[in-house]
Amino acid sequence: MLGKKKTKDVVLDALWGDNPVFRQVLGICSALAVTNLVINTVVMSVAVIFTTALSSFTVSLLRKYTPRVVRMMIETLIIAFYVILFDQALKAYWPDMSRSLGPYVGLIITNCIIMGRAEAFANANPPAISFVDGFFSGAGYAIVLLAVSVVRELLGMGSILGIPMPYFSTGLWDRWIIMVMPPGAFFTLAIIVWILRSVKLAHEAKIQGAKK
Repeated sequence: MLGKKKTKDVVLDALWGDNPVFRQVLGICSALAVTNLVINTVVMSVAVIFTTALSSFTVSLLRKYTPRVVRMMIETLIIAFYVILFDQALKAYWPDMSRSLGPYVGLIITNCIIMGRAEAFANANPPAISFVDGFFSGAGYAIVLLAVSVVRELLGMGSILGIPMPYFSTGLWDRWIIMVMPPGAFFTLAIIVWILRSVKLAHEAKIQGAKK
C-alpha cells in the first residue's frame, strides 16, 4: 500500500518544493499565451492537470512493457491521446472557448512539464503515486498561472472572470493595457516567481537556523 508520508512528500514537492513553474521554470509559454483572462487560464490549467495526471498514470502502468529505445515516442503518443480527448471535448461542448484558446490546447503535447514528470517520476514509480505526482504537478503549474492571470486581468481590464471589480472598473483606475499584452505576462510572472522564491529561501534559511 502507498505510504501516507510518501504521498504527502510527493504532493508538497509538486506544489511547492519542486514546483514546475517557479522552481524548475518549465511550461512558462502558457504564461504569455492564455493568462490575459482568468477563465482562459482556468480551462488551460484543467487541461494540463487532466493530461499530466492521466499521462503519468498510463506511462507508469506500461513502464515494464515499454522498450527503452521507443520509450519517449510512446510517452509522446500517450500525452497526445489525452490532449486530443480534451481538445475534442472542448470543441464539442464549449466551442467559443475552443476558438478563444486557438492552438494552445493542442500545444500542451509539447509542454515539458508533462514529459518531465513521465520521465523523472512515472517511469520509476507505481501507477497510483504517479497519478498523484502528475495531478499535483499540474496543480502547481495552475496555481502560479492563475496568480498571473488574476493580476493581469484585474490591472489590465478591471475585472476578474469578466466580473467588474470595485474601484478598478469605476473610472478611478486607469487600466494598464500593457498587462493584457505579452510584456505584461513577462513582468507579472517574473515578480511572482521572485516573491515565491524569496519566501522559499527565507523558509529554508529559518529551518537551517533552527537545526543549528
